[in-house]
Amino acid sequence: MSTADERATARPPHASDHSAAGLPHLAGDDGVLLRATDLRLAYGAREILHGATLEVRRGEFWFLLGGNGSGKTTFLRALLGIVKPRAGRLWLSPELRGREGIGFVPQHSEINASLPTTIREFVSLGLVGLRVPRSERGARVTRAIERVGLGALAGRDYWALSGGQRQRALVARGLVREPLLLILDEPMNHLDPDAEESLLGDLVALNRRDGLALLLVTHDVAMAERHATHVATFSRGNVTTRAVDPAGGAA
Repeated sequence: MSTADERATARPPHASDHSAAGLPHLAGDDGVLLRATDLRLAYGAREILHGATLEVRRGEFWFLLGGNGSGKTTFLRALLGIVKPRAGRLWLSPELRGREGIGFVPQHSEINASLPTTIREFVSLGLVGLRVPRSERGARVTRAIERVGLGALAGRDYWALSGGQRQRALVARGLVREPLLLILDEPMNHLDPDAEESLLGDLVALNRRDGLALLLVTHDVAMAERHATHVATFSRGNVTTRAVDPAGGAA
């Protein structure tokens, strides 16, 4: 894979700026959490994303739309530091503390279903790699579980839960990092309509009540029109963005 990750010469201390050109970025006190500028991503010789430009601010709710193979997942992998830019720039605010201030919710749990795991144990896995004092870990786990409405089930086995409850536990595992930005990869997949609406209600509350910025990957255009503040549409490696009025469609 051809990747370049040069540090910009002018940026706030501890900001993360993956840039193929190594040029200084412009940053201000404008609430921007991440900024992609003409971002190109590739696996080896195959370019997946041909030049994405967007920025996400505190409190925004972004929906990422597009078919399979359109570049959405590769973009998420770049945000998580798994894929480095081939060209362009990906800047992360110092508020994100490297990437400690980003929570990630995958489509499915990767833990072994044969291992008994309580919800508390499952959610605590989200603290791996964080420098959180042992004395604070229990309170963080409790807060995360309660934010998704699973407090009464904290001692129950994860695999005894319904599909919707398991997905909310995955969200809690992302929230235990106490992030400013939560990234969700098709969290509604395989949920029945009631579970989907319940989970979506939790996410809307996290965004509107708590001011948490969300990036959610989905194929559901109607859902995006109802709840997004912004939409990024991926198509054949290209990205278009627009602001949305959740009450009335495109702004």
